Amino acid sequence: TSPEGGRDYHWASDLDIVRDEHANVLSAVSKSNGAPVDYEGWTTMSKSKNNGVDPQALIARYGADTARLFVMFASPPEQTLEWHDAGVEGASRFLKRVWNFGVRHGDACTGPAGLAKVVQATLADDAKALRFEVHTVLRQISYDYERLQYNTVISGSMKLLNALEGFKGNAPAVLREAYAILLRVLYPACPHTTWQLWNELGFASRDGDLLDAPWPLVDDAALVQDEIELMLQVNGKLRGSIRVAATASKHAIEAAALHSPDFIKFADGKRAKKVIVVPGRLVNIVV
Repeated sequence: TSPEGGRDYHWASDLDIVRDEHANVLSAVSKSNGAPVDYEGWTTMSKSKNNGVDPQALIARYGADTARLFVMFASPPEQTLEWHDAGVEGASRFLKRVWNFGVRHGDACTGPAGLAKVVQATLADDAKALRFEVHTVLRQISYDYERLQYNTVISGSMKLLNALEGFKGNAPAVLREAYAILLRVLYPACPHTTWQLWNELGFASRDGDLLDAPWPLVDDAALVQDEIELMLQVNGKLRGSIRVAATASKHAIEAAALHSPDFIKFADGKRAKKVIVVPGRLVNIVV
């Protein structure tokens, strides 16, 4: 409190702050005169409160793309957000992963085919599974962009990268398609990083500048599954999963569940009294 009865706010860098093991503030004193300073908890940023974050400092340390990515991911645009430096570090790590994936898979991305349409019917099962996940996420990202829901657009981009990193098959055309989708949906948030990757990996020379590239379209063929995975429950407890044809009948699903190794293991020799099928989701066997 100031001598005039108002409040004086201090920069954190001007204080000696004591925190507990969870980084919560226990006490603070002024470095200049040793006077105690009260901590009033989380509050909105304001110049008058000396608690603003200089974007130029962030840009100098992490780059403009990281700063933009964090702000867009941390909160919907119409809401306030609580600032955390750890969130900025996370955004920086994500962009490094995007970059490193392009470097590791440069041969696939620089293939001569460019963004030619992938023929779904010719793919192996693991490649089909990757395209299913990528185009499912793309459909949600496109919807979220239309709603200006940028935080879920960024989280969708993270799902795309996770899917790419988790793919262990050999399908250069599918990797090229999926990575090009990732770069295009990230471009509005991270124009510098994505533009550089787009050019260095040869997309620009084959398919034009990223600024002029069309928004990726969902391939409905990629969303048609030959098989689906259903969670398997025994007496209401999750015990595994089964894979069945997407067009499998209820009788076929029940038979697959009753003959699955997971059911045989957890049934412990007991016979099934009832089989409950929730289409597209799960099978619960009561013993």
